[in-house]
Amino acid sequence: MKVGEETVLGATVAYAGTERQEIKQPGATYIKVHFGSLRLAGGDYVTVADPTGREVHTYHGDPTAGAARAGDSDFTRHGRKGFAAMSIDGDTAVVTLHKASVRSAQATAGLGFTVDRYWRGYSPAEVRSNNPTFFSVCGTDARRDTVCYKSSHPTEYAKSNAVARLLISGGGLCTAWRVGSTNRVLTNNHCISTQSAVSSSEVQFAYDCATCGGNNPGAGTKVSGATFYKTSPGGSSRLDYTLFSVNNFAAIQQYGTLYLDVRNPVAGERIYIPGHGDGKPKRLSIYDNTQGGPLCTVRSAASDSYNMSYSCDTSGGNSGSPVLAANHKVIALHHLGGCPGNQGARINLIYNEIKDLIVNTP
Repeated sequence: MKVGEETVLGATVAYAGTERQEIKQPGATYIKVHFGSLRLAGGDYVTVADPTGREVHTYHGDPTAGAARAGDSDFTRHGRKGFAAMSIDGDTAVVTLHKASVRSAQATAGLGFTVDRYWRGYSPAEVRSNNPTFFSVCGTDARRDTVCYKSSHPTEYAKSNAVARLLISGGGLCTAWRVGSTNRVLTNNHCISTQSAVSSSEVQFAYDCATCGGNNPGAGTKVSGATFYKTSPGGSSRLDYTLFSVNNFAAIQQYGTLYLDVRNPVAGERIYIPGHGDGKPKRLSIYDNTQGGPLCTVRSAASDSYNMSYSCDTSGGNSGSPVLAANHKVIALHHLGGCPGNQGARINLIYNEIKDLIVNTP
C-alpha cells in the first residue's frame, strides 16, 4: 500500500553557512531524508533526528562512498547518488552538522552536505484516499493492538514481536518477519522482489502501541535491507514470497523469530495474524469478528493449488504477515484480501523452495 510520497529539494548546507536544517510537514507520520552528497572533515558528523531527540541517526560521511564509521546508523539506497537516512517518526526531521573543531573557510572548502529530497508519510486520511480499496475486514474489525493481549494471550503477544513494519523505497508499506534462527526475513513478492528494492527498504521492529488503544507507538528498532536471496512471482495464484536479510542483525535479535510448520493446514484449525494493516502500529487478529467471539480459523485448507483461506481480519499493509497456527508456528504467508476469504500462500510449499536458505530450528 502507498503510505507516503517524495518531495525534491536541492538545498545545500555548507560549513560557512547554515548548519541546521529542519524539514517539517504538518500531519506527516514520518520524514525520511535523502542526502545527495555528504563530505565532512575528520571528526565531524551529521545527525538526523526528531526535535525531542527520541530518534537520532548519525553519519560521519557518505556510507555509499566508504566514508562511514563504526557506530554510524543504517541507511538505504535509492538508485541515485547519495543515500537516505533511516526515517524519523513524526512530522519533523532536524538535520544538524556537528563540528569537532573550528576550521577556516579554506580548510572546509568543498565540504558540507546536500539534502536533495525527502519522503513524508501520509496522514491516516491520506492513506485512505490513496488506497481506496485497502480494507479486507470481514464484518466487524476485531483486531486490537498487540499490547492488548499481553496478559490474556501472552504467547501470541510474544510471537508478534518478530513481526515488523516494512517501509519500501520511502513510500510503500507491507509487513515482514524474521524466519528461522539466522538472519532471514520473509515478506511478499508483490511488496519487494529485487535487490534494489531490498536495499531501499527499512524494517522497523517494535512499532507497537505502549498501551491498549493508546495510539502511542515507540520508535522501535529500524534496520535496512541487506541481501536479496529468493523470490516467487506474486498474484493470487502464486506463492508470492521474497526472502532477504537485514543489516545490523544483532539489533533485532532481541525480538525473537518465527518457525515454519511444514505441513498441510487443516480446515477449522485455529489461526492468528499479527501485522501492520493500514500502516498502523502492529495489531493482532485473534478473533474472527468480535472480541470474545469465535476464534480465527482456516476456512479452506486448499482454496487453490497455492493458498488456504480465512476470514480473520486484515487490510492493506498486512501483505507479508505470517499466519500462525495454535502451535505458534507459521502455516501461511498472507498476501490476498477479500471477503469472505482472505488468503495466504501455504508455508509448506514455500518451505520447499527456501529450505536450503533458512534454519528452521532453534
